[in-house]
Amino acid sequence: MKRKKVIAGNWKMFKTNSEALQLANQIRIKTTDIKATQIIVCPPFTALANVNEVIKESSIALGAQNIYWEKEGAFTGEISPGMIKSAGATYVIIGHSERRQYFGETDETVNKKIKAALENSLKTIVCVGELLEQREANITREVVTKQIKGAFAGLNGADMQHVIIAYEPVWAIGTGKTATPEQAQEVHAEIRRVINELFDKTVADNLTIQYGGSVKPENAEILLKQVDIDGALIGGACLKADSFSAIIHTMENLSNE
Repeated sequence: MKRKKVIAGNWKMFKTNSEALQLANQIRIKTTDIKATQIIVCPPFTALANVNEVIKESSIALGAQNIYWEKEGAFTGEISPGMIKSAGATYVIIGHSERRQYFGETDETVNKKIKAALENSLKTIVCVGELLEQREANITREVVTKQIKGAFAGLNGADMQHVIIAYEPVWAIGTGKTATPEQAQEVHAEIRRVINELFDKTVADNLTIQYGGSVKPENAEILLKQVDIDGALIGGACLKADSFSAIIHTMENLSNE
């Protein structure tokens, strides 16, 4: 069974508009030969429309890094699903560990955001993952299961066709530490098992699950080779076209094997 392979770049709080245009252009040029791998770039809100102009004639998709669940209103600083769509985005990252850690994101708000995104025909990349102390306490499985059940409460199998899950061990984000391929594979398999339990085997088998956490060109192949890892959500390495393109080409080569 061939699941969709997806490499997404989360630019986080990097790149002014002119820098974003330059990076998007370089990524587009370096990935014209990519056929089997879905590429998604997620610049800051301010650069969405500009980046869209660069990539709209290509196969690269545009994603936002967050969303608010209301259609409009007195919510200073927030961005609605309609605003994201009007800038050209078709994907949105929801529940990133940095949102949870610094901005009070909870399983409940993640659930509201997923529902709002799906109601507005936006596809979602939903992040789950444990803290270092949780891994050391051997409760990774419980933490990730709770996040998944909270995130997808009230959703059905049809909704899940528009969802990607990104497993991001929080202790491996931006730290240079990476889960071993075995550790990553074990959690990915567990995520698939929980989705099977919540929905059914077809939903679980078709779900794209990405790994995120200090993925670099040097370690991409060994991670992406794992049977339940269907791509990567890239942080630091996506901010340079060369390293991002190298990871995309690794995924493409594996997809064609």
